[in-house]
Amino acid sequence: MNLVQNYLTQSGCYKTGKKITVKGLMIHSVGCPQPKADVFMKNWNRADANACVHAIIEPDGDVYQLLPWEHRGWHCGGSANNTHIGVEMTEPATIKYTGGANWTETGDGGNTKAHVLATYKYAVELFAHLCQQYRLDPLADGVVISHSEGCKRGIASNHGDVEHLWSKFGLTMEQFRKDIKSAMDGGTAEDSLTAIMGKPAATAEQMKSYLKKKNPSVAQTVLDMLPLYLSEGEAEGVRGDIAFAQSCLETGNFAFSGSAVTLSQNNFCGLGVTQRGRAGLSFDTPQLGIRAQVQHLKAYASTDALINEKIDPRFRYVTRGCAPYVEWLGQKENPQWKGWAAGEKYGEKILSILKAVMDEGKVQFMESITLSAPYMVRISIPDLNIRRGPGTSYPKTGKFTGVGIFTVVEEKDGWGLLKAYAEKRDGWISLAYTTRI
Repeated sequence: MNLVQNYLTQSGCYKTGKKITVKGLMIHSVGCPQPKADVFMKNWNRADANACVHAIIEPDGDVYQLLPWEHRGWHCGGSANNTHIGVEMTEPATIKYTGGANWTETGDGGNTKAHVLATYKYAVELFAHLCQQYRLDPLADGVVISHSEGCKRGIASNHGDVEHLWSKFGLTMEQFRKDIKSAMDGGTAEDSLTAIMGKPAATAEQMKSYLKKKNPSVAQTVLDMLPLYLSEGEAEGVRGDIAFAQSCLETGNFAFSGSAVTLSQNNFCGLGVTQRGRAGLSFDTPQLGIRAQVQHLKAYASTDALINEKIDPRFRYVTRGCAPYVEWLGQKENPQWKGWAAGEKYGEKILSILKAVMDEGKVQFMESITLSAPYMVRISIPDLNIRRGPGTSYPKTGKFTGVGIFTVVEEKDGWGLLKAYAEKRDGWISLAYTTRI
């Protein structure tokens, strides 16, 4: 990122000179097929201009700062102008708007995707820089938002950006916030993605519990084979729990309703179903079917050689290492336009199932923690928010804990209820910012 200061001194917004206390950041995109920032800068740098943002991002990494960060901008048409820094991203020349936030490609689709991914990358860098400068937590409620999210909150005008542009390429505001946090911690955007290679996080018992809940009539033979996902995955260095979640997606939780494969084929991931109506491959045993699936995942996730004998007939068709992350298994979300499946947000669907699998058994665990309260915690930051419930979805009370030692009388999902608020149960803090003593 190359940050260039280019204040719009002729703008009525700049000349007004109003200041804000920065409480958050809002991401926008310009809403027209124009990749060059100077077109907007010339238009906004006039006394009669009715819009002005704090910065604008080009895909080559140039970021032009147009206002001092604490200067009140005119970027969202709502009260967030009083609290949020506004940043625009330019848009590719290879699109055409067909009405509202709807658009189609008019040129090279590769250029469209490259532009969007590049501006996203530099937006992550800029927002990480600003969050560090203003001590903002990008994961906290309402800190980093899009224009459309601001509209839903009633603090911005009715716009569809940036999701209208990002969604086609598998980008979300949730991932954006995670990538900012990762960048602040010294990582990269990819650090917040889910690697296919590695150790599983879910157990066979969690997999079994999840499947019985989703499909009470699941065949016993299926339940008996679940440990094979972990053993076959371990042999190749692939996360077996990811393979299991993928099988749940492909087979409808092993009910096979609407699936292109059947239980008797021992093909639990749709291998060989290259077009609608094709039945897919068959394998002699469930173990061989799971082994083929694990090998196919390894083909996408790694360039390492197979450990077991190759039994995946389609292994050779994969561009090795093109999708090391679950999020990239969908062709529409893959930076190289490669991937296991053509369906939109394929990897995101797998991760949704994996999360549900890993949540099995957590309720009992949290209850056992709750029984150990009360206890004391040390807080070392002066501005830890107090909320009316255990989570960022609950409103802030407007009060902060300050630095000191406090008593937690109840714990729930990583949040603690402070003793002083126990009677009304309206004083919760995030325990991530505390040290238990």
